[in-house]
Formats: sequence, structure tokens, C-alpha cells
Amino acid sequence: MDAATPVRTNTARGAVEYAETGAGAVVLALHGAMGGYDQGLLLGRAAGATEFRYLAVSRPGYLGTPISSGRTPEEQADLCAALLDVLGIGATGVIAVSGGGPCALQFALRHRERCWGLVMVSACSATLDVPVPFLFQVMKLVAKWPALPAFLLRRMEKDPERAARRSISDAAVRARTVNDPEAGPMLAALRRSSFDRMALRLPGTENDIRQTRGGMELRLEELAAPVLVVHGTADPVVPFASNGKALAERAPNAELLAIEGGEHVCLFTHLGTVRARVGEFLRAHANRA
Repeated sequence: MDAATPVRTNTARGAVEYAETGAGAVVLALHGAMGGYDQGLLLGRAAGATEFRYLAVSRPGYLGTPISSGRTPEEQADLCAALLDVLGIGATGVIAVSGGGPCALQFALRHRERCWGLVMVSACSATLDVPVPFLFQVMKLVAKWPALPAFLLRRMEKDPERAARRSISDAAVRARTVNDPEAGPMLAALRRSSFDRMALRLPGTENDIRQTRGGMELRLEELAAPVLVVHGTADPVVPFASNGKALAERAPNAELLAIEGGEHVCLFTHLGTVRARVGEFLRAHANRA
């Protein structure tokens, strides 16, 4: 999938930025913290199958979507539905990563007739009780000096394996991922995107932190759409037991791909395994829809 040009449009729920690529059944791609439409496109490229049309939204507070368009997961889900109205799209699949999980779940709950399948990759589905990563505090300071993110990124790109130590603790898995001809460049692209226009990603990230630690109530037993949960068992950011495993147990029509020993970036460390299962899931349920 090639990079797509973002578009900013007005909906009945507020302004929203999005980009799309591909052709076929529509899959709404929802990014995580420090993200935006660019990371949504990367999510589709990494996890999904090529025969779909990926609609990547910058959630409120990220890049070109103002925070006023929706702070809560419910408001963000309604904004996504309003964008579908503008684009003349009826039903869609949804794929979400990390902090995009609550929005995806609320979309499936509040607009169930429009969601034919939901894929949750290392995604939050319960109130988080783990500390906010220290790296986020560093990024807040770095973003205050416009030239500093580019400088730090250049330093990190000189040693990709060292840069990956925070997200991949196992040395062998880290080396394998960084040197993989597909996974390595994708992981590097994710890192670059977070440093690009960093200050425009902070309001949404701070809002996600408030929302995911504020006592979310997600009626997972009421999910009607089929759900594929992909989650690493050693995820330190979004814990497996209280999120991935619990979601798979509570959702009526859910299946779990547990990545044994996988961390928060298991999408990249186990790219082939994840991509095969997600592609199979999307094809099966898009055809039924």
C-alpha cells in the first residue's frame, strides 16, 4: 500500500482528518497513542490483506482532527460513523491497535449494524492500571523544541537495534525483527511517524491517557460483531490478562491469537503469524457481510 494524501472534512459530529488506500471492502483503521492517519495506514499495511480499502482516521487530538471533535471513546466512535455517512459507506470492518481499542469497541457497540468484523491488535479494552510510560514524559519535553525530534530521530536511525530496545526486550527477537526485510522498515516507519509533527500528536495522547485510566465501562458481552483479538502475553503497556484475554473471554463471538512472549509491538515481531490470521479473518467476514 502506498502512502495516501490526508483529507480534512466536516461531519455532523465535527471536523476529521482521514486518508485511504486500496480497493475492496472497507476497513476502518484506528491508531494508538502518538499516532494519526499515517499510523492507521501503517496498521493496515502491516496486519491486513491487500484486497481491502483502508480508511485511516486521525482520532481527535491527533494531527488534523481537533480534540473538540470527540474526547470520549463514544464520541470518537460516533465521529467515525459520521465520516462513513459523508463518504457514503455503509458497513465496515474495523482494525485497531493499542489506544485505538476503546473507540473501536464503542463503534462496534453503538453502530453494530455498520460493523461486520473487529480486529484488536495489542489493543486496550479495559481500564489501564499500569504506569504511563516514562518515554511519553520525555516526548512532551522534546516536542517543545522543534529541531530536537528530528535530531533525536537521526541518532536513533543510526542504530535501529538500539532504538528498538525499549519496545523489544529479547535480544534475539529484536535482532530478527530489525533485520527482517518487511518488519524492520515498518517498525522504523512507526518510530519516524511519532517524531514527525510530534506536538500535534500530544493532545490526543494525553486525552487517551485520561480516558483509559478513568474507569471505562465497555459492555463487551453485548458485542454482536465477530472479534479477533491479537495480543502478546508479555505486553507491558496493555496487559494481556486484563485486556486481550479478558476481551476474548467476554465477547460472545471472539477468537484469540495469543502471541506467547510477545510484547506491545508483537504485530512487528510476529508479522507473518499476525498477518496470516488477520487476513483470513477479514476475508471470511467481509464475504459474509
